[in-house]
Amino acid sequence: MLDGAGIERWRRRIATPQSQGYDAVLQALAGLVAQARQAMGGLPATIGLGTPGSLTAAGLVKNANTLCLNGRALQADLQACLGQRVELANDANCLVSSEAADGAGRGAAVVFAAILGTGCGAGIAVNGQVLTGPNRLAGEWGHNPMPWLDEAAPRLACYCGQVGCAETWLSGPGLAADHQRRCGVVLTAVQIAAAAAGGSPDAVATLARWHGHLAQALSGVINLLDPDVIVLGGGLSRIASTYSVVPLLWDRWVCSGGVREPVRTRLLPALHGDASGVRGAAWLGRGLGV
Repeated sequence: MLDGAGIERWRRRIATPQSQGYDAVLQALAGLVAQARQAMGGLPATIGLGTPGSLTAAGLVKNANTLCLNGRALQADLQACLGQRVELANDANCLVSSEAADGAGRGAAVVFAAILGTGCGAGIAVNGQVLTGPNRLAGEWGHNPMPWLDEAAPRLACYCGQVGCAETWLSGPGLAADHQRRCGVVLTAVQIAAAAAGGSPDAVATLARWHGHLAQALSGVINLLDPDVIVLGGGLSRIASTYSVVPLLWDRWVCSGGVREPVRTRLLPALHGDASGVRGAAWLGRGLGV
């Protein structure tokens, strides 16, 4: 909950009950809104929602890695539950809206903001305006092939129906799966990062591979878009070493034409935290967001 000045007044975070199906997700969202309303004493408020994927022209969710949302009329169904208008946008677009306005990308002409968490998506803002595109696909970076992947690396199936998507390597589950394949140990991405910080050789090696893959994927972004700033959100954005390590690696793949000079793109964590996208979503209902 944000007040008129954009100051946070209330926040609650819960796990998405996607394994329980669409209705459970819908009820969880409605329950959070009810709690927020109660916390603010029933004052009238607008509602904005950031979601993985986007809406089709018919109002159905597509491309969501929370698979139970795909093909469902999430916006219309939530409006029916809540009895008021709900504005909806892609979660990465909400992130870039928040960070380009007054976050890590403030004042930059071109901002690329990526969510590295359960999935891997991104949003693009140019001169403060979020790009969406005629297919509502602007920034779907995670579902392009991982560039310059080692020939021996497996080509992994993605939920989107393709093989070798960047998301299968860069997301939290992708990081965990790489560690399990190499080391035979089941750890979450958070546990791998903690083990690496503690000096575990296996975890250090896994994190180094992940940093290399991230540098490869972001190099493709720089070659295509040449953003002033790349902002990272999502749970994996809390891995502090990323911001010093990855810019040292991406020079190898950023196009130079044989003349090397420093890559000027800045890599920064989201100023408003790993869940900065919810802040951008909160502005949607007032027409100040995406």
